[in-house]
Parts: sequence; C-alpha cells; structure tokens
Amino acid sequence: MKILFIFPNANSQTGFHYGISHLSAVLKKAGHSVVLWQLCESIAPLPTKKEFIERIQEISPDIIGFSVVTNQWTYAKKLAAWAKEATSVPIVCGGVHTMAAGEEVLQSGVFDYIIRGEAEIAFSEFVEALARGVDVTHIKNVGFAVDGSVRINPLGPLPDLKGLPFKDYEIFDFQKIIDAKNGWVGLMGSRGCPYSCTYCFNHKMVEFYKKDLNCSFKELNYIRHFDVQQIIDEIQYLLKRYKNISMFIFDDDLFTFYKNYVIEFCNEYKKVSSLPFTVNAHIGAFDEERARHLSEANCRIVKFGLESGSERIRRQILGRHMKNESIIEAIHTTARFGMHASVFLMVGLPDETHDDVMATINLVAKALPGRFRWTFFFPYPGTKAYELSEKAMKINHDKMAKMENFTDASCLDFGEEHNLFLAKVGKIMPWFVNANSDLPVADFYREKVETILTLNAEAWNKRSLSILDEDREISERFVQQGLSHYAIKYNPFMGVISDYFT
Repeated sequence: MKILFIFPNANSQTGFHYGISHLSAVLKKAGHSVVLWQLCESIAPLPTKKEFIERIQEISPDIIGFSVVTNQWTYAKKLAAWAKEATSVPIVCGGVHTMAAGEEVLQSGVFDYIIRGEAEIAFSEFVEALARGVDVTHIKNVGFAVDGSVRINPLGPLPDLKGLPFKDYEIFDFQKIIDAKNGWVGLMGSRGCPYSCTYCFNHKMVEFYKKDLNCSFKELNYIRHFDVQQIIDEIQYLLKRYKNISMFIFDDDLFTFYKNYVIEFCNEYKKVSSLPFTVNAHIGAFDEERARHLSEANCRIVKFGLESGSERIRRQILGRHMKNESIIEAIHTTARFGMHASVFLMVGLPDETHDDVMATINLVAKALPGRFRWTFFFPYPGTKAYELSEKAMKINHDKMAKMENFTDASCLDFGEEHNLFLAKVGKIMPWFVNANSDLPVADFYREKVETILTLNAEAWNKRSLSILDEDREISERFVQQGLSHYAIKYNPFMGVISDYFT
C-alpha cells in the first residue's frame, strides 16, 4: 500500500519528525511505499486548497496519515477537510493531540481513525489489516466513530527501541532541513521521562498506558534507550550522506538521566566525530562527572528546564521541585567544564504574578546561563496545568483555537495591565535580564526597560514593531566595545550572552 504522511509544521520552527521517520522505516520493511509531505514555509510555500487537492490526487495514496500537535490542530483539520474532497481513502490522525483530545479529533468528522501513543506496532498492524481487507476495529491504539459514537481501543505495549529499523531519512528533504536550521541536526537516543511536570503531556501518557496495560511505572518501561552503537551508526550515516552539519542536538527529554549511558556514549562519540553537540539535562540528573565526560566529548550546550524563577510557581503550578540554588549550581558547573547552559523559560503561567515574572528574570540575571529560550505558557488539553488554568478561568478559548505556536502570545487572560506587561517581557526579555544583572550594561538597559514599562498598549504596539532591529543595533555596538550583554539571537525568542556569539 502507499501511505502518505502529512506533517503540518506551519508558522513554527522547521522540524524533523522522529515518529514519522520510524513509522516509515517499519512500513517500508513490511513492503509498503511511503511519501511524506511536510508543510512548512521554510521548506516550501504553504499550498492553496487547489494545490493541496491536486497534489493529493497526483500522489494517489491508499492511506493518508496526519501527525498533529495541539498548536497545529486547526490547520490540520482544514487540511484533512480538503483531503476529504480530494480522495475517499481512509484519513488517520496520530500525534500527541490524539492522546489529549482523541474524541474531539473523531467528532470533527474529517478523520476516519486515530492512532494513539507510540504507533510503530499499531499503525503497522492497521496498514496490514487494510491491505488484506480485514477489520481494523480490534487493533490496539486505534480509535474510530460508529454512528456518531466514539470508540477508542486500549493502548498496546510500548515498542522496543532496540528492535526498530534504522530511521528513514529519505522521505524528508533532509538537506534542506539541515540548511534551514543552520547545520543543526537532531538526534534522539531515548524516549520517556521520569518526571511528572504538570504542563508536559508525559504524565498523561504514563497514566493512559498504566491504566490500559494494568501495570506499574516500572513494569511499563517508559524510559527506553537505543543502544549507543545504534546512535553512533546513525551519526556516521548522517556525516557520510549529508553536508553542512555543524552541530548535533539530542532531543531526548532527558539525555543525562542514566549516568552510565552518558559515559558510554561520550566515549564512543569521540571515536567518530569531533563536531559539537547539545543535550537536555535536569538539575537532579547532572553533576561534575557527567559534565566532565560531556565536555571531553565536545558537548557545547547543556539545556535545563528552569521554566520559572519562582519556587512557589515551580512547586505549586508546574510540579518541579528544585531550589534556585541548585539551578544556579548546575549552570555554573556547566560553565566550569567549558560548556554553556541554555535554559527554558515560560511566562504567563496560571496564578503567576508580576513578582513571579520578575523572579524568573532575576534568577537568569544572577545565574547568567549562556542562553535562554522563552515562550508563553500554553495549557495543553489533558494536562494538569490545563486543569489549573481552566479552574482559574484564565483561558481565552477563542484565541487558543487560533494559535499555531506559543512564542508569539499567550492564550491566558490576566487582565489588561498584566497582559501588557507579559507582552513586553515576551517580546524583549533580554533587556529585562540585562537591566537586573550585574553586567556592565545594566544601567543602560535599566533605562530602556523603565521607558518601556511606562508605555500604554497603543504606544507599545507601535514601539514593538521596531524593537528587534533596535536590539540588534545596540548589540552590535556593545560587541564592538567588548561589553558583555544578552541580545536576541538566532530566533526571536532566544537570548544569548555576547560571550558566545558566533
């Protein structure tokens, strides 16, 4: 059978889809053919309805499979409706949104089936059943609607990563993705996370699997790794086949969780590559031994989920039980071993006050990571953080339904005054960090921030149009003067300290 995967990736960072690459490899191994259409402006202009329908008919698939995250749901729903006009073949929806809102997906009327969870086993069985013309309604992970009534089957066991075939890179325009991401290439050595942060869907995934499989977290084996040699083979494949690779970035939820795995990987990586790489860590799974091995293997950046500088918000809203002192120590440990820390931040959290936002800014200003990336909090349906937001009656559902990302604005409503404050911080956070730091430019940025804070909504909207250009011009001047400072770099929601500009 011919399977067409559609990957809505509009108005977002260019992404490589690990799940689709594995699914394609499994399906091709079983003798099927696979086509991928990634809808992302940095790869190709988004199609009109006419162009979309014509291409669907040209490809003439036997099955169409969408992979959808919540922020792309509105766009995916429109595309699926167009696909319905183009063909009568089954249209299937997978991706994390089907776990969060499976009934909503089926009730939309534009998808015939959903596939929930990690789908390498289930979707392969689904395709094989359709190919043989037999019933698919008994297959694990599958959901469907009958006479307006939704039925969602229990989840099956998680796949053994070590038994999966090599990822299929050929269905992607992978060289274009590499170039669009300035040579940064993603890898994934594991799946799963041991933590239960309220804003992340991992805790709900675990709940669903434990319930359907009637097992404990330990029995579920949620945290799984590929063999180190599998990752090394993949790195060698990429280096041989593609050009302009400048950095590997490990997208594992928590690369540093198992210390022995970190050490084994670092020892093997040094034998095949001298390129720098980046990993995700956790304050509770990072120490000098891990830092030393990572540094010796040319790890350049270690990323930490800080999220909020308010211990109250982290504990009560996010379920992240870390002390600010531990965060600062991890960031400083990273620096001592010649790497720099990158921290993730969120603003616009449920129950967050002006003082809580300033606590985040002040913690970054004190810890001085190499870079920080901020977003507006987004309440993913099905998560505990969504429930908290709903209970506080903060969600603007009309705005939420139209959002394609969570970097441009918040879908929570805190009232006119705080909304305006968040808009200012969300647009130019590096200025706020500089102003509250001990950096030599602090006084300069303090005046800038004080001026910004006096602006009403109309004046701010006008000023915000040129503020990124202003940030770049100021930064260029300070770089020439050798004055350390944070500026927006690489994308509009990342602040990087000038010591690490390249």
